[in-house]
Amino acid sequence: MAVRTDTVARGEPLPWSRAWERAAFGAGGFYSDLSDPGPGAHFRTSVHVGAVFHRALAALLVEVDERLGAPGRLDLVDVGSGGGELLAGMLVALPDQVSARVAALAIDVRVRPGQLEPGVRWVQGRAPQSIPGEVRGLLLAHEWLDDVPLDIVTVDPHGGVRLVLVDGDGTESLGPLLSDGAGWAELGLDAVAAQRWIARWWPLVEVGDRAEIGLPRDLSWAAGVRRLTAGTALAIDYGHTADARPGRGSLTSYRSGRAVTPVPDGGANLTAHVALDSVAAAVDASVATQRDSLLALGLTPGLPDARLASTDPVAYAAALAEASDVSELLDPVGLGGFGWVRVDVG
Repeated sequence: MAVRTDTVARGEPLPWSRAWERAAFGAGGFYSDLSDPGPGAHFRTSVHVGAVFHRALAALLVEVDERLGAPGRLDLVDVGSGGGELLAGMLVALPDQVSARVAALAIDVRVRPGQLEPGVRWVQGRAPQSIPGEVRGLLLAHEWLDDVPLDIVTVDPHGGVRLVLVDGDGTESLGPLLSDGAGWAELGLDAVAAQRWIARWWPLVEVGDRAEIGLPRDLSWAAGVRRLTAGTALAIDYGHTADARPGRGSLTSYRSGRAVTPVPDGGANLTAHVALDSVAAAVDASVATQRDSLLALGLTPGLPDARLASTDPVAYAAALAEASDVSELLDPVGLGGFGWVRVDVG
């Protein structure tokens, strides 16, 4: 990616948060293309691995139901639902006595998929404002926070921390210093809040270091969790913690299953890893790995008994495929390394 080192006059390039917001959610943005087949066509997540993941989260919902005393109405809310696959799969996996009481709600900026299970209510909108005011049950955000736009700063050749600006073609340039509160305010940004966040969560040291200011993600998830009156809120995402920040940042983009240069033109999905410890601190929680969390929910790694291949080849093939899915979900350098930020209320 080309980077200009000169300071750009006001009114030219945009801060990454505003360019990202427009590219993702504005007119002609990535999520406004109704002909697009949905997120599953651009990147593979745990939701798309298979029924194993759906069953595991269904088991979590059963735990929540028991903790709440099997209420007459059990909320299941999925923020950033994509194609609705997660809710549909969980409903299939739930015991009848639980599914009969579940009120499943999907929230996404896209229109409702035509093939979605009729039992899922769909709200086309943005979170957290579209989350109901009182959720009693399970509030999920699976790979939603990485899509929340944020700003980026970098250390310039003179050691100053500057806001990174970007043109519509992806060319970056340097904006005002972090110490220039007035310059940030002219761009509609709060330099003081950004400085506090960076000092605590992503200190910058060397020239060229970048920090992706995760404060909007912290505030968004905290606002969502406040809608939970009883039950569990769970954010699942790929990310990092203070001991392993990516020195040059993690901003990237996906189109048709391939990582491409991040350009805020609406043609691909923009994403950046989540500062998981910062999100967790915002809701007074801790971070667990997906591997540990799924093992605690009963997933068991390992291959099926080879003798089944001769007695029931079809069952053996199915068991082998499921074992492969479990292995993928638990892989510590892949999906198993994702972070789970869980909050239990009531």
